[in-house]
Amino acid sequence: MEDLNIKQLTLAVHTIAEEKNLPEDTVMNVIEQAIAAAWRRDNGERDQDVRAELNINKGTARVFVMREVVEEVGSDAVEISLEDAKKVKKDAQIGDIIEEAHDVTSFGRVAAQTAKQVVLQRLREAEREVVLEEYEDKIGTIVTGTVQRVEPRVVRVELGKAVGIIPQSEQIQGEFYSIGARLKVFIKDIERDNRGPQLILSRANEAFVEFLFRQEVPEMETGAVEIKAIAREAGRRTKLAVFSSVPGVDPVGTFVGGHGTRVQAVMNEIGDQEKIDIVPFSEDVDEFIRSALGPAEVVKVELDEASKKAKVFVEEDQQSIAIGRAGQNVRLASRLTGYEIDIETASSAKPAQAKAPKKNIEDSLLDALSESAE
Repeated sequence: MEDLNIKQLTLAVHTIAEEKNLPEDTVMNVIEQAIAAAWRRDNGERDQDVRAELNINKGTARVFVMREVVEEVGSDAVEISLEDAKKVKKDAQIGDIIEEAHDVTSFGRVAAQTAKQVVLQRLREAEREVVLEEYEDKIGTIVTGTVQRVEPRVVRVELGKAVGIIPQSEQIQGEFYSIGARLKVFIKDIERDNRGPQLILSRANEAFVEFLFRQEVPEMETGAVEIKAIAREAGRRTKLAVFSSVPGVDPVGTFVGGHGTRVQAVMNEIGDQEKIDIVPFSEDVDEFIRSALGPAEVVKVELDEASKKAKVFVEEDQQSIAIGRAGQNVRLASRLTGYEIDIETASSAKPAQAKAPKKNIEDSLLDALSESAE
């Protein structure tokens, strides 16, 4: 590999900026970092504080080494004695930072290699930043991507120009991801850390389900129906509280769709192993809690509105349904309603104000038959 030619580099700034669709300032900055790294490789020490300045018009570069003025020098690389500092700057004092300038013409082979690595790596990072900025306004929406790589803790998904990751916490539990598979993902956030910017995707959050319903239920766009609350345990169960302010519109039926087509379309995307309960929202907390605990039948609800707690009484045979497997039903109902729900069994003597459990039509028919038989 040839020596790193400064003139060549300055000419390259414009070309690289155009090719990579990056601002010239960014490219300049990257090249200056590379020159500083290469100079440190050839002439300095690893922990030296070095910055470079490129002069595009002249095609020259200068390197500045920063050292702190100290009484007793521990490391020549980063410190300078007051005596030596005064040779550079007459009025130097302890604690000052002294910059020593060095003209740079070219570098040795190893330093040139270092510089090229730095340029490539930093340009990749800058490109990624520019690409991700395009996704800034897509945060909170769903896009379709292709599974690129499956790692133990993250799944990498290609979304056209950019690649995003689905961390384990944002994956649907029990879902299998195969390389090359097309899947919908929710753009959750752009995280910026030491490794550069990263697009965070999700399939497990509540917003993902809401967005899928929005695609299936056109009445949401017109405002005829709305989702008031969602509680989700991805891969297991989701509860949706739906509402309509339009007289005569059945919000639950609107979301379920004829023959369940709408809810089925959402389940096809998130997987059949996840159950979806759609319940009517009500301003009446008592009524809302009863709906949220479905399919369990509730005898009575005692509310403590101040502490947002509810004691719910159910018949003994309904208790396990109300609580759900591993407490899931009551947990999701609590999150949906915003009330901490405590399930208790009702005594055989039902309170007068308790609402009778809803009977289904077959039971009413049997009762009528047995009465007429008597």
